[in-house]
Amino acid sequence: MLRKSLLALAIASALVACGKSAKEPEKAGASASATADAGKKDEKKEPLVTLQMSPEDTVTVESNALASGPVITGSIQPERRADLRAEVGAIVLQVLKENGEPVKKGDVLLRLDETSIRDSVNSADEATRAAEQTLAQTTRMFERQKTLLASGMVSTQAQEDAEMRRNNAQSDLAAARSRSVAARQQLTRTVVRAPFDGIVSERKVSSGDTAQVGKELIKVIDPSSMRFEGLVSADKIGVVKVGQPVLFRVNGYPGQNFSGKVKRVDPAANAVTRQVEVLVEFAEPAQPRVAGLYAEGRVESQVTSTLMIPPSSLVQAGDSSYVWRVKGGQLAKVPLTIGTRDERSGRWQVLSGLTTGDMVVRVPGAGFKDGQKVELSAPKAVASATSPAATGK
Repeated sequence: MLRKSLLALAIASALVACGKSAKEPEKAGASASATADAGKKDEKKEPLVTLQMSPEDTVTVESNALASGPVITGSIQPERRADLRAEVGAIVLQVLKENGEPVKKGDVLLRLDETSIRDSVNSADEATRAAEQTLAQTTRMFERQKTLLASGMVSTQAQEDAEMRRNNAQSDLAAARSRSVAARQQLTRTVVRAPFDGIVSERKVSSGDTAQVGKELIKVIDPSSMRFEGLVSADKIGVVKVGQPVLFRVNGYPGQNFSGKVKRVDPAANAVTRQVEVLVEFAEPAQPRVAGLYAEGRVESQVTSTLMIPPSSLVQAGDSSYVWRVKGGQLAKVPLTIGTRDERSGRWQVLSGLTTGDMVVRVPGAGFKDGQKVELSAPKAVASATSPAATGK
């Protein structure tokens, strides 16, 4: 009987212990949940940090001039350029200038073999002297016949024959002199000279080459006469006029814009590409010194007044764009519809979202919140070298 009582007491004690252990986790979980809820309430109640900004940290939106027009693409080419070709058939004896060397007008660039041409000059000179002697002889004969005719010693026919021989001798002398001049011109063409001050851009032959008539020998360009030879689509050419400003960039000169104006518009479009050539002269002394560089820009055929913002204020996230506006001491995230970019200033056109006089943050921070308070400090007496950044108060 005593054993049964002890066994029942042990079972009861075990059941009581199990009940307590099951309730303790429930209490612990409830306590943790209550702590988390309290933390969330504290976070919700925590105020946003007030931003302290100076006037240099903001930009006032204003209307600016925006130039627009058709796109122009092409290359930089010299206006003065000479493609010197062989005018006589001969062997190249000597090339005196290399690519990139400066030359003056009249400098010898290369020499051709003149042996055969000099022989032709000597032959023409001898023929001229012979013709001069023949003319002198026939002239004396004609004068003698005139005297004899006056005294009645010869017939009129004999005097006319003498005059004819003299006239033929005059014609032969004129032809001989012409051949002599032509031979001497051929001789001068064996020496190729620079037609103007410039730079050798391309040497096409070397010593020992055979130069046939018309063969390319050497090219000379004037680097101070560079211009933009561009192409404009035919459907946009109607708005392009002589004298319009052009803003463009040149490959090889990163970050640098060049300005010019339309000098001439080709009256005919290309039959294949349907593009029209437009020649643009540089509007400033600074210009590329290398020919053949690719260039791309825009003919400023129309100038309009529109709202513009600097690129530093614009935040782009995918296809959407927005700025942080400061109004009533608070930040506001304002979505924008932007248009074209002004190549001269880099500013973006604002189509919708802002109005004239709105104040936006110049360089937005990553931690800005919609509705966050902003305090603008008074402008400093002395401007600092760098724009101050927005700091948390």
